Amino acid sequence: MAGGTTNLLVVEDDPFQRETVCAYLSGQGFAVEGVADGTSFRAAIAAAMPDAVLLDVGLPGGEDGFALARWMRALSPGIGIIMLTAAGDLVDRVVGLESGADDYITKPFEPRELLARIRAVMRRAHAEAAASPQRPENLAPGRIRMGGAVLDLKRGLLLTADGREDTLTEGEFTLLKLFVDNPNRALHRDWLLERTSGDEEPEAFDRAIDLRIMRLRRKVERNPARPMAIRTVRGVGYLFDPEAG
Repeated sequence: MAGGTTNLLVVEDDPFQRETVCAYLSGQGFAVEGVADGTSFRAAIAAAMPDAVLLDVGLPGGEDGFALARWMRALSPGIGIIMLTAAGDLVDRVVGLESGADDYITKPFEPRELLARIRAVMRRAHAEAAASPQRPENLAPGRIRMGGAVLDLKRGLLLTADGREDTLTEGEFTLLKLFVDNPNRALHRDWLLERTSGDEEPEAFDRAIDLRIMRLRRKVERNPARPMAIRTVRGVGYLFDPEAG
């Protein structure tokens, strides 16, 4: 929510309905982006994490709205998710809520009802965020908690849980700094690779970034086999969760 503006992502395959919803919500003061399918949805999430998502249930391309809702909820537990469905069937509503949606609305809907539901979902999200217990940690300036280790930005090294100082290569430090500068945001593999390859031209389908992440996880994760701080985002890349201890 940059500058107090709520960012919405509308996922609707019908061009007319998508454009109509986007235009209405833009007129209500929201920053709105519209996409037509799961592939475009994942690309939009990789570029910028919205505050809330409006997901049509029936989408082309093999992934329906339920699957995307589950993926989105696992990626960002605090994001608002509203399902848009043409079916008023109870089963669809239950499946939507069980998939991680906060609310649902049946098409065709009154625009003012959609607006009210979005505002209600955002109020709940803000209330939950405010009520979440904070975990204060007295870290010196320039030090960032990363899983079981602490990154010292000034000295370019990791302080491990057992008190050791682990020197980082230039590439490792650059990669960790990218995560620190973009917390809770899914960063695309290609984007990370381009920014850590130096003067070398990154090759297509290069798995170098995955190997680097694997090595970093051994250094920062309490359990590298089940990473929590640097998480894999299927179909996109990786995400740094600063709250993961």
